[in-house]
Amino acid sequence: MNQPQHQLGLFADEKLTAVNTEGVKYIGSKMLLLPYILEIASSINAQTVLDGFSGTTRVSQAFAQNGYDVISSDISAWSEVFATCYLRKCRINYLAELIKHLNNVKPFDGWFTEHYGGDPTESEFVQLKKPWQRHNTRKLDAIREAIDEMSLSQVERAVALTSLILALDKVDSTLGHFASYLKNWSPRSYKSILLKEPMYTETAGAHEVRRGDIFQVVDNLPEVDLAYFDPPYGSNNEKMPPSRVRYAAYYHIWTTVCLNDRPRLFGKAKRRLDTRDKVAASAFEDFRRNFSGRFRSVVAIERLISSVRAKYVLLSYSSGGRATSDELIDVLQKCGEIVEVREIEYKRNVMSGMRWTNEWIRPKEGKNFEYLFLLKKH
Repeated sequence: MNQPQHQLGLFADEKLTAVNTEGVKYIGSKMLLLPYILEIASSINAQTVLDGFSGTTRVSQAFAQNGYDVISSDISAWSEVFATCYLRKCRINYLAELIKHLNNVKPFDGWFTEHYGGDPTESEFVQLKKPWQRHNTRKLDAIREAIDEMSLSQVERAVALTSLILALDKVDSTLGHFASYLKNWSPRSYKSILLKEPMYTETAGAHEVRRGDIFQVVDNLPEVDLAYFDPPYGSNNEKMPPSRVRYAAYYHIWTTVCLNDRPRLFGKAKRRLDTRDKVAASAFEDFRRNFSGRFRSVVAIERLISSVRAKYVLLSYSSGGRATSDELIDVLQKCGEIVEVREIEYKRNVMSGMRWTNEWIRPKEGKNFEYLFLLKKH
């Protein structure tokens, strides 16, 4: 089948839709791609949108702010909390008082301090690498206990937890994930945690929040105009070991902050036991081939696109992902018609001209490209 020939240029600034989203540091965040995602959605006159791997929910927030009816879905507990805060949040009259109360609780040494709090005054030969300094984990222990003791609605609780996570994200000593921690304390880790009201944007759409495995979610959804999928990527590095850390493990602490379940931990980073690779690995991150020689991650993409009831699918995929160009194009063409392809040089956040063929336009060394595939389903 012939490929669509599409020459891309830079977007004019006036065509970029302005959005104001909020979230934590996140590997693979689509914050810089939001204008391009929104413009593609606008071009097909979509109204109902599924954000199938919502993560920090920046894409869900952007769709909601632009008038779409959004279904935000992710398997993680903390993503569900974020989505509930930003999509289902209503004006809470006493929110300022709630945040003030949480900021004023008396710190104490608790479970979080025991496992995740460090002391910068200790000798570097004595101290273990931790994500926060103890003065902040002591406050975390107190705030988290206070939230559980209060009679809060689901939305109020989500707002309080989101505020707490956003505050913790501003004083951590990490590279943006919790699989390992910095050797030396970051300058921001010396600051004190301070909760603020999460950003409130009133939206007109009817929104839903669904948590669960993406295949179970799409099996129980009505048809939507557009399904946006940004699956975790299995690396295309053939030397990448199978025991590499998965997305579920990068943000394990946010899960624990939300659940406050004091899970069993393992390893130097003190990860949740339920984030071990053999337990929490996603099919989309699988680096292996199946019995027929196909990458399992590609098979997962095909299954997902085939099963979702959507008029259009917008797939985001990285040049560093496991799927090869031939395999990915084959999957897309089995499921529908490729309407449009866009290539973004991610670090520069600019559109690069490309002519679509069966081969990737391989980026120069050190550069990372993101591809947006718009598919009209059969």
